[in-house]
Amino acid sequence: MRAWILLLLTLAPCAAAERVIHVFVTLCDNASQRIQPVPAKIGNGDDPPNNLYWGCDDGVKTVFSRSKVWKRVAASDPDGEGPILERAVFYHAAAQAWLVADGYRGKEIKRCITEYLAAMAGTLKVNAAAGDRTIAAGGASDLVAYAGHNGLMEFVLETPAPVAGHKPKMAIAVCCVSRSFFTSHMETLKATPLLLTTQLMYPAAQVLHQSINGWLAGKDGKACVQLAAAAYAANQKISVRAAAGVFTTGLPEKAAK
Repeated sequence: MRAWILLLLTLAPCAAAERVIHVFVTLCDNASQRIQPVPAKIGNGDDPPNNLYWGCDDGVKTVFSRSKVWKRVAASDPDGEGPILERAVFYHAAAQAWLVADGYRGKEIKRCITEYLAAMAGTLKVNAAAGDRTIAAGGASDLVAYAGHNGLMEFVLETPAPVAGHKPKMAIAVCCVSRSFFTSHMETLKATPLLLTTQLMYPAAQVLHQSINGWLAGKDGKACVQLAAAAYAANQKISVRAAAGVFTTGLPEKAAK
């Protein structure tokens, strides 16, 4: 009897492990960030629904909410008057992946990037409510991403010490010249950059959407850059070739078979 049970367990198909992506977004804020000013309505870092990087057409919450492959399962204010104004949780059924997106107050940019690095180090604990599920994000995520203004152009952060038994992450930083400012943190924490930027740029969330989808589909670094470039070209109305120069990756190309 025991032999039959072992045989059945051996033959039973194994469920694929769900992957988790955590996206950290600093809301665009004319008042507290050294950015080229945008219209006041979309540059208020305390107003998520109308914010350029969150609730507008190119914002993270809006782009993923309109996605054909991601379904929003929750949206909430997770900490009242705290630094995170809104959290949105999405599920990609085909890829069996969860995405937790946190929209931080514009003036909390230092806190946002600090917690992004802490997630990369495995030290940030986040439990996100998603209907009847609780999703372990933060340091338990497989991929962490930052989108918004590059605050490291104005302040310096120490690389956090990784947690014991740290599992290296995939990482994305969609902000101006992120390669120059985030690479040292990623190297220290042994994170693999899926997508970084080499120039001043506009962090349209379509770039995040396409590069994350490419990674979930098993595409290599060059393919993910091309997906990001195509999305950015469409958004900025420039050539794909020009857009491709904005992005780089640390994920190697797949070896030819």
